[in-house]
Amino acid sequence: MPLSEFSLIRRFFTEQKISNPSTRLSIGDDCALLSIPEGCELAITADTMVENVHFFAGTDPKQLGHKLLAVNLSDLAAMGAKPLSVTLALTLPRVDEAWLSAFADGFLALATRHSVDLIGGDTTSGPLTLTVQAMGLVPKGQALKRSTARPGDLIYVTGNLGDAGLGLKIRQGYLCDRPEKALRRFDQPEPRCSEGLALRGIANACIDISDGLAGDLGHILEQSGVGATIDWDALPVSTEVQAYCDATGDWRLPLSAGDDYELCFTVSPEKASSLPFDCHKIGVIETEPGLRLYKAGTTHSLKAQGYEHFS
Repeated sequence: MPLSEFSLIRRFFTEQKISNPSTRLSIGDDCALLSIPEGCELAITADTMVENVHFFAGTDPKQLGHKLLAVNLSDLAAMGAKPLSVTLALTLPRVDEAWLSAFADGFLALATRHSVDLIGGDTTSGPLTLTVQAMGLVPKGQALKRSTARPGDLIYVTGNLGDAGLGLKIRQGYLCDRPEKALRRFDQPEPRCSEGLALRGIANACIDISDGLAGDLGHILEQSGVGATIDWDALPVSTEVQAYCDATGDWRLPLSAGDDYELCFTVSPEKASSLPFDCHKIGVIETEPGLRLYKAGTTHSLKAQGYEHFS
């Protein structure tokens, strides 16, 4: 007999040990119960992934479970919030026990690594759709926001740009001599949780790069009422992405490709020396509105736009 909704939940999603003292009541009741420590605020985010929109049909379910949680933890990292707990809603076309087992393995392995409690959710029948709501804790008044960049701030990013975009192109048929790194970055991004925590009290503004550097940095510029110039030669790219840009002439990939889930943040020059981890300075915040790119001795106007679902 096929598993019932409640049997499915018990079998695949209730083995995790509770990691956080804030989790007062987990899976098993109509609601979970959380206790918010004195002096903290609760950061909440949600993301949905739909088959053939956010991921290809036939995607490895273990990688999919990892990525679904990773993109939500990345949002918490961008706010400087310590991950606390998540809820998971699954819409499934059918009950496939092997698929569910692999998906749960990928999801819960990352959750355990970041001490995240799965505290509830829902399952229903329909086209494959996966939703996570993630919650984290941040000391009151210390959350990193998009609206607080200041003229003169230096712009930094963690990691490399464009690897996940190259991974997508490989999935779409582009031939790459060494595809492994790009595919790993596309299929299993690593949320920058420790870096986000370390930026509290140092960064003025922060965002995670989910829809491309130009678009996501553009959100900071718009909400902060400032502009910026970034330096093409300062963009951190892997040898594989550089080879792609050279071979195709598509120099926009590191600027526009999504799914990197790195952090883009601004820091005053006085605090730049306090950054406690390796990162890359790529530009500066300016008073003049708009986003500009300095490349080959010339400054170009750059459209600050990322991926949009309804464009």
